[in-house]
Amino acid sequence: MPDTPLLPRLEPVGSPAAAPSSSIVLVLHGGRAHSRESGERKRLTYRRMLPFARALARHDELAVFMLRYRHRGWNAPANDARRDAEWALEELSRQHPGVPVVLLGHSMGGRAALGAAGGHNVTAVCALAPWLDGSDPVRQLAGRTVLIAHGDRERWTSPEASYDYALRAKAVTSRIARFDVRGAGHFMLSRAADWQSLVLRFVLGVTGIEPEDPDIANAFTQPTPSGLRVELAAH
Repeated sequence: MPDTPLLPRLEPVGSPAAAPSSSIVLVLHGGRAHSRESGERKRLTYRRMLPFARALARHDELAVFMLRYRHRGWNAPANDARRDAEWALEELSRQHPGVPVVLLGHSMGGRAALGAAGGHNVTAVCALAPWLDGSDPVRQLAGRTVLIAHGDRERWTSPEASYDYALRAKAVTSRIARFDVRGAGHFMLSRAADWQSLVLRFVLGVTGIEPEDPDIANAFTQPTPSGLRVELAAH
């Protein structure tokens, strides 16, 4: 018998809201450059993003979903994680028509989030330590609000690549900021509270649940390169 094809899955985080949510956050975890293994929950890459998803889900105005990929790897030129994110956006549009989506991704998930940002229901993207190699397009970011954050003790992905990407993206969206997280590495264990605070402040600001955070708002208005090399303050 032929193998059953793997399918991506959307998994809600937290309790379902009693009323329709005003915004959706789609959380995309990391992975590997090449792997056809399934994207299982038990993997550390998935579990690493759960604290972010759970913190966001405490806000009743947000519906939060984790995406489980078909495959663990990016698998260029198939770019599987980006394709799965695009599928998820279409599925969310079908289930929640007219509800705006914020994409939140780490590492490979950050790359998928940036790549899928052209979805008609996407308003903002937050990419944490995104894995980028200089080949990723930026045109899909037009009209989106974008935040990138990268640790300076990174060993798995390139902070300079994310800076170069942000420079290119500045040509298509003025609302882009990039933060340097001093003393932090790829897995966001050092300064974990600061990573989570940055994400929460960004998401709550772009969705209008809270006023826009002044540090992030200031970064948007700074000329290049100042707004793309902002040192993240401890909170």
